[in-house]
Formats: sequence, structure tokens, C-alpha cells
Amino acid sequence: MKSLIDSGPAATAENPVAGIDQTKGDFTYDVAYEFDAGTGLSERTVDYISSVKKEADWIRAFRRQALQVFQSKPMPTHWATRDLENIDFDRIRYYLASGQKPKRTWDEVPEDIKRTFERLGIPEQERKFLAGVEAQFDSEAAYSNIKEIVAKQGVIFVNSTEGLREHPELFRRWFGKVIPTGDNKFSALNSAVFSGGSFIYVPPGVKVAQPLQAYFRINAENFGQFERTLIIADEGSEVTYMEGCTAPKFSTATLHSAVVELVALKGAKIQYITVQNWANNVFNLVTKRGLAHEEAEIKWIDCNIGSRLTMKYPGVVLKGRKARGEVISIALANDGQHQDTGAKMIHAADETTSNVVSKSISVGQGRATYRGQVHIPKRLRGCKNNTECDALLINTNSRTDTYPAITVRGERNSVQHEASVSKVSEDMIFYMQQRGLTEGQAMSLAVNGFINDLARQFPMEYSVELKRLIDLEMEGSVG
Repeated sequence: MKSLIDSGPAATAENPVAGIDQTKGDFTYDVAYEFDAGTGLSERTVDYISSVKKEADWIRAFRRQALQVFQSKPMPTHWATRDLENIDFDRIRYYLASGQKPKRTWDEVPEDIKRTFERLGIPEQERKFLAGVEAQFDSEAAYSNIKEIVAKQGVIFVNSTEGLREHPELFRRWFGKVIPTGDNKFSALNSAVFSGGSFIYVPPGVKVAQPLQAYFRINAENFGQFERTLIIADEGSEVTYMEGCTAPKFSTATLHSAVVELVALKGAKIQYITVQNWANNVFNLVTKRGLAHEEAEIKWIDCNIGSRLTMKYPGVVLKGRKARGEVISIALANDGQHQDTGAKMIHAADETTSNVVSKSISVGQGRATYRGQVHIPKRLRGCKNNTECDALLINTNSRTDTYPAITVRGERNSVQHEASVSKVSEDMIFYMQQRGLTEGQAMSLAVNGFINDLARQFPMEYSVELKRLIDLEMEGSVG
């Protein structure tokens, strides 16, 4: 049988998911899906999704228009890779769901789906340190819950389907405003077939003390997951949101194309943390952007490990005076993998500040690419940007590329850029081995030291697993 996408070379090492080993994440169950749009992308597919969800007429029209935009746009093959040309959109399954309404307790979740999330450790994480969690299985959320004390503060945390249905006045005001349908080909694809994802609203002045988390699981083969997340932090509020992602390995490839929109109103703070650890048959093509109003702050913390190809460039539009934006990024590319990641900072008001720190590790024949954009127009004053791009090469066949695009006009603005490429030296490994470490342990220590400053910015539960993941990735990487 012809593959959906040529799955390419396999990675040489297993990865652990946040909380467990990747070997435990590499599994799938046979599920009896109640709703199945079949394969192929057409207006019939879009209408099926809209009808199943019982959506309003304006959403159906939005989807149809997005489909036209998607079909009219060429593939962005001039960028990262020619691999995108091999995607056969007629063989992808765009919507699979076992039910429409997410459960509020784990006991209510269907047994086969519950077993999946129990193996991934999600219920345990919820009990330990989360204010709320949503668990998405293929196209829809199977479980969604928020702690009572947080709900009493007026915080809304539901999936996007419930957000559109139950809070249309909030959702529609910002939906598609930060990332327009026509932003790129894959944002248009998501707009046409989106399903799942999170909708969060934090009322003025409310500071959510514990993180909210969503976990996105792909179970089916030849499947595309297209979640849509919208987070609105009202004036003076604060929220931290974390997402984790896994999928089992298939001989055919899987497509993941999400859209994430963040809106931080005056004085609000949003921190968005991603720990992505896809299997190496996943094409991860994601658009993420935030809009920061006056004195607001948006911070992306992004960990990209796994997948065959990732193209992801979190951005912040600094719309209000004294707004702040930050992207902290770690990318690890192993054999047969390309991490094409970066950041976008668009300054649109005086005295705005942005910070981009990117660290990449290339192992074996893996390739890591940093692609960044910083724009400060002539009319602005008192703007600041700092960009740091550091790359570590583990083997002689490893590859790294850096494409920073920094445009600064006008006066009284400040920008600094630093980039470095280094290689783990044989002398360093030799001296650590003289202290009793194995070659793999020495390599892990060197790599963890390289990312240590950034890893400390992750919540403890994630930073510990990130270091474990690095340890496993480094096994057998020397030579």
C-alpha cells in the first residue's frame, strides 16, 4: 500500500513523553468511531464536520471560505523542505470522534480511550499539580475538567466546540483575528477542518495559581489533527497553559496542523508552554501567535523533540505601549528529523520589548533550522530586542542553519543579536570519561549543560522529563 507520505528514515533513539518513556507512548487501540468524515478534503468534508458539530451558519461559511483559500495557496516548498510536496491531502482522514461531548470525570471516559490517557499519566498529573486539564483523542476532547475553586473565579476552560456553542460573544470577537485564515496555507487548512483545542477566558484581575493543561493524542493511522486554541486574558489577569503531544509510530505519516491564538489585554500575562514529543512519522505544521496590548506580556516556552518535520514559529504582535514578548525555544533533531523552528516579534507600539532565545541540538544526520523575524518600524521609539541563537552539533554529519531577519528603522531603538555554533569536543568527552562516566553519560551531561538555563524555565515536572529525554536521545549518538 502506498504511504500517505514517505515516512523517511527512522530515528535512532526512542523518546520519552512528558511524564513517561516514549516506548509507553508508542501504542494504539482499535476504537469504534461514531463519527468519521472518511478520507479526502472537499466541501463535503467541511459540511460533514460542521453538521456533526451542529454549528451555526456563520461557522459553516467560515469553513467553506477557508477551504477555498487553502486550495488557492501553493505549498511553501521554498522554505524548509521538499517533503511537503509529498503530502497527499486526498488520503488523510480529517475527522474521527467517538463522541461529541467531553466527560467531566475519568470514570465516564470510554474504557479504551481512558486506558490511553492512564498509560500517558494524565489523570495523575491532574491530581498533582494542575488547575484543569483537557485530554483530546484524535478530533475531539474525551475529557475536560477545571477545579471548582478556579471555576468560581469566573475562569472558562473548555474545548473549542463548547466555546463556540456556549460563549459565542467572547469566542467570535477574537476568533481568526490574531491569525487570519489567509495567513498561510496550513492556517487556512486548519480554519477549514478545525476540531478540538482549548478555549480559555480569564476575567479581569484573576491570577490562575496553577497551570491549565491540554494533552493532544493521535491514535488513528493516516490521520490529521487540527486543533484550534484561543486564550483570552482580560485586563490584569495571569494564566499559564501547558500542552503535551504524542502519537504512535506508523509506517505511514501523520499530519498535525494546529492554530493557536493568544490575546493578552492591558496588563495581562500569558505563559504558553509546549512539550512536543511526536513519533518520527509526524509532520508538525503549526501557526502560533499572540497579541499583547498595553503593558501586557506573552511568553512562549517551546520544546520541540520528535516528528519528521516541524515548522513552527511562535510570534507576538506587540500592539500596546510597554508590551513584552518572549520566545524560549529548545529543538532537538535526530536522524531523519528536521526541526525548522524560530520566532516572530512584530513591534507595533513605543517602548515595547522582545526577547528570543533559541537553542538547538543536531544528532546524527538530524537538521535544526532557526528562522526568525524581528520588525521595528521607523515611527516607533524606545523599542528593544534581544535575539540569541545557539546550536550544538553532536556528529560530523549533523547540520544547523540560522536565518535571522531583523529590520530596525528609526532612532532610539535598541537591538542585539548573538549566534553561535559549537560541537561537543572529543577532549571534553575524554576528560569526563576519566571521571568514571560512560561515553553516553558524558554526552548527556554536555547537552544538558548546553540547555540548562532554558530548561530551568520549564515547570519542574517538565524540566526533569526534558533531561531524561535528552539522556535517552544521547544513547548511541557518539561516533
